[in-house]
Amino acid sequence: MNLSDYFYLCGVNADLRNIAPLESSIERLFEKRSRIQKGRPLPSASVNRIRDDFAMEWTYNSNSIEGNTLSLRETIMVLKDGITIGGKSLREHFEAINHEKAIDYLYSIVNSKYVLRSIDILNLHGLVMKNIEDEFAGRIRNGAVRIVGANFTPPNASRVSDLLDELIEYINTNPQGLNDVLLATVFHHKLVWIHPFFDGNGRTVRLAMNLLLIRTGFPPAIILKNDRKKYYDALNTANKGDYSKLALLMIQALERSLNIYINAIPGNDETYELISNIVSEDQAPYGQEYISLLARQGKIDAYKEGRNWLTTRKAVEAYIEGRKRKRVVKKTK
Repeated sequence: MNLSDYFYLCGVNADLRNIAPLESSIERLFEKRSRIQKGRPLPSASVNRIRDDFAMEWTYNSNSIEGNTLSLRETIMVLKDGITIGGKSLREHFEAINHEKAIDYLYSIVNSKYVLRSIDILNLHGLVMKNIEDEFAGRIRNGAVRIVGANFTPPNASRVSDLLDELIEYINTNPQGLNDVLLATVFHHKLVWIHPFFDGNGRTVRLAMNLLLIRTGFPPAIILKNDRKKYYDALNTANKGDYSKLALLMIQALERSLNIYINAIPGNDETYELISNIVSEDQAPYGQEYISLLARQGKIDAYKEGRNWLTTRKAVEAYIEGRKRKRVVKKTK
């Protein structure tokens, strides 16, 4: 089955040619992955700390996107100290505990030879919804669902099982030869579109999507709570066949995780700083607003912490040099 055939079955027209402007950003991700691999073995204490921090952030952000009101600090208290947070529902506590267990399960099955299986997606969902909706945990929905605010209606329940099998076949055969990042992006959107469960789809999709990334040597891509509106907008845009916004969001999430690992490499001399710090210098040729725009568009090496963008002086200088070279080429033509 080719890409066009698969999207036709799903009732969506899609064209990945609009991803072309992001190719240099995707190449940067692969370069960083290679850099991390060459820097191995990383200090075990650093790796364990990063993985632990990722689990806390991943759990907090993924649950928050779905409406969980536990703060990051409260999530850590629930998971690390077993503390019950006053004023928070029992469901919210289970969502935190369940998501961490789902991450543990993910790491227990993933390796470089991992092949995506429907049973793993069902098991992830079963863990996510344990003690919340046990009747439907780990089971494909047998009725209709409606998503408030979405610009599509998920397929009829009678089609879900076949569509899920077709998606898994497409991912495992990758007939278009998509790179690891785009393959995970397509999978992310199509699994959301299929919406195989009554509840817990978003968390399960983001977990399963990271199975595909982690098996190829990438760290998990964590969609941030602060990007919730942007995330839903990107999914709605993908429903119309345009994957550029979702791909950009995935790239930025991966870049952030990669940079955290790079910072753990002994002898690393790359320092990411707030854009406001870099452009405050007298010699800075661009203002904060412009550099921030470049970061949001994925045109420079940058990542987001909370609501702030961080980049390096080297990245800004590389962009300036690139602009100069383009001007020279234009003049010589």
